[in-house]
Amino acid sequence: MANVVAGGGTRTGSVVLAFALAVLSGCERADPPEPTGSAAAAYGNCTPSPAPARPVAGNPLAGRPFFVDPNGPAALQVARWEGQQRAADAAALRRISDRPVALWVGDDAGSVGARVDAVLGCAVAQGQLPVLVAYNIPNRDCGSYSSGGAASRDEYRSWIRAFASGVRGRPVAVIVEPDAVAHAVEGCDSESRYELLADAVQVLKATGSAVVYLDAGHPRWITDVNRLAAALQRAGIAHADGFSLNVANFVSTPDNVAYGNRISGAVPGKPHFVIDTSRNGAGEVETAGDVDGGPRWCNPPGRLLGKPPTTDTGDPRVDALLWIKRPGESDGACRPGEPPAGQWWPEYALDLAQRSA
Repeated sequence: MANVVAGGGTRTGSVVLAFALAVLSGCERADPPEPTGSAAAAYGNCTPSPAPARPVAGNPLAGRPFFVDPNGPAALQVARWEGQQRAADAAALRRISDRPVALWVGDDAGSVGARVDAVLGCAVAQGQLPVLVAYNIPNRDCGSYSSGGAASRDEYRSWIRAFASGVRGRPVAVIVEPDAVAHAVEGCDSESRYELLADAVQVLKATGSAVVYLDAGHPRWITDVNRLAAALQRAGIAHADGFSLNVANFVSTPDNVAYGNRISGAVPGKPHFVIDTSRNGAGEVETAGDVDGGPRWCNPPGRLLGKPPTTDTGDPRVDALLWIKRPGESDGACRPGEPPAGQWWPEYALDLAQRSA
């Protein structure tokens, strides 16, 4: 459920954002095309900046400014609305376009290494740390709204190695396979998932420069923390830098902090964690059951942007609050007229931005 929705009504919606390769001569940006859910045109405005500060001991993300994608769909929408004389809407949407947001890497095994290389090249030129989401596990989202992924275990192993080949020793944070561990706890492809996730973590850490967080779902999903902790261990948490929570979901930050600390305490080594705050400013929809005929976790109305990305979290185990889900991308076609999972939805984005003023 990362931009994709995981099953059982408890999952989150997650975005599979396949980035288009940039023409990286100076990371120059072309005229903005119509935003789409599958690609942003190029990586632009990659003006060289001073190198970021070294990470603070104990937190591999601290001291590193996060990458702001100058050609993400929100930035392209801002440019488009400015050209249409929609100045007020463009100004509101900058509350999203000016923030660092994770970039999702999904299918497309043939070019994944080049895509990662393009993003990291642009981020390094700007002195920023990119956050990428590896999202291609076989039977992704277990057949729900964000279904897809690699066709086989061997294909996934090749894919994650191609992903890692694009890192080339440059700093990057990687969120590994949102929802995959929680789905495995529920019995979806459990044995193969644990094996593939553990392999992915080790392959990414072998780059020598990737900070790796293995996704662990959210507080309303797997409530048996000891069972989840055991699953994280089977999935390779011992080799990762920590785990991620609330990806594409709306659970409040305090609830995630409390949940994360319970998980951390149940895992040997007490790993650190990061929290997706992209859309949790108003918390969850309080009504039980469906909302307007769709799951309460899928494009719910009345939500707010959460706290902007930061490593100043106030908790020694929380490495960062991040925007992992891209605000404004659909969780899935859960109601009539709603776009497919991962597709840019300017009306929903604008509503989030305006409400968060």
